[in-house]
Amino acid sequence: MPKLALRGGKPVRKAPFPAWPLPGREERTSLLTVLSSGKWGIGGKEIERLERRFARLHNTPHGVAVMNGTVALEIALKAGRVGDGDEVIVPSYTFAATATAVLNVNAIPVFVDIDAETYCIDPQSVRAALSPRTKAIIPVHLAGHPADMDALMSIASERNLFLIEDACQAHFAEWRGQRVGSIGHIGTFSFQSSKNVTSGEGGMLLTKDEALAERCWSYHNCGRSPTGEWYHHPRLGGNYRMTQFQAALLLAQLTKARKQHQTRQRSARYLTSKLTGLLGISPLKVDARVTSHAYHLFVIRYDKEQWSGLERSTLLKALNAEGIPASRGYVPLYREGFLAEAREFTLRHRAYTERDYSGVHCPNTERACREAIWLPQNVLLGSREDLDHVVRAFHKILEHKDELTKVQS
Repeated sequence: MPKLALRGGKPVRKAPFPAWPLPGREERTSLLTVLSSGKWGIGGKEIERLERRFARLHNTPHGVAVMNGTVALEIALKAGRVGDGDEVIVPSYTFAATATAVLNVNAIPVFVDIDAETYCIDPQSVRAALSPRTKAIIPVHLAGHPADMDALMSIASERNLFLIEDACQAHFAEWRGQRVGSIGHIGTFSFQSSKNVTSGEGGMLLTKDEALAERCWSYHNCGRSPTGEWYHHPRLGGNYRMTQFQAALLLAQLTKARKQHQTRQRSARYLTSKLTGLLGISPLKVDARVTSHAYHLFVIRYDKEQWSGLERSTLLKALNAEGIPASRGYVPLYREGFLAEAREFTLRHRAYTERDYSGVHCPNTERACREAIWLPQNVLLGSREDLDHVVRAFHKILEHKDELTKVQS
């Protein structure tokens, strides 16, 4: 087996994987159309077109385009009347915004564990965390894999809880044939630079409830009423509007998104077939009820004990040296510094200031934070040869694991 690139050998690949985003003629034409119109914000038509089209793709009647996915979560919470001292159950393995959005509406995040095989929020942990203060649940469709919406909607219905789907990583994912973001009370999406559909920044709220849609629209547009005068502000909103340029980019992206989605799924199936059975390497399980996985990330579980104790950090360095853009992912959210800062600057409710997150322990989350290896979605847009390079890199490093283990010790 050739010498490791990390030790001075030739890497498996030198060429980059497909760039992301992938701008084309459609994006250029759409942007120039908006530029020429002179209507770059209020008064343009691209935002309304995007809202209608994105909502229609998810079989929902209402869409509200906003400036990013974080704001979408905050607006969804406000629309659901979640606020002072309310508890909101969130997974402990996700991007920080899922929890900071809760803090920013003066509510209290309650962290629960994830399923060990999918890394999505564990419904049993949700049920165990319920209290008289619980007002809402925010399941995250992590890496593009839908959460168990059957169990979660059942809990929400039983306890009259507001359910917000964080679908920021899950464009076009489906749970039993229904697209995520259209199952709960409100669905939220992100169009940030890394996302499978992107305009650099941007977000979307979807709902089937007309009253919720009206509140979301109002909160994102300075508290205005859709039927009121321009300088009439019946709600405490903010300016969270998307620009016409972003909407134009997204409309162009949507013309290609379905084909790219299918490519990612094919590539993920191929990688899974090639990596399954490799010592200490296990791609995340896909629930049988998932009819479409978005694969914003291809996530692998790594068991270092089967690799002679080779630390994940060393394996990641070796993969990067071989030309494979692998990374480690999240840390447990309940260990992040923003929780203390919220106590100092933001959230003054007694129920929060007396809460001690230092005692939170979610074993599946902590294991995921030790074992996960992430490959970004643009890797899955590569050719079969590109994917074979990923597999070859893992095999190559496995052959040299003892050598690397000695070096790290």
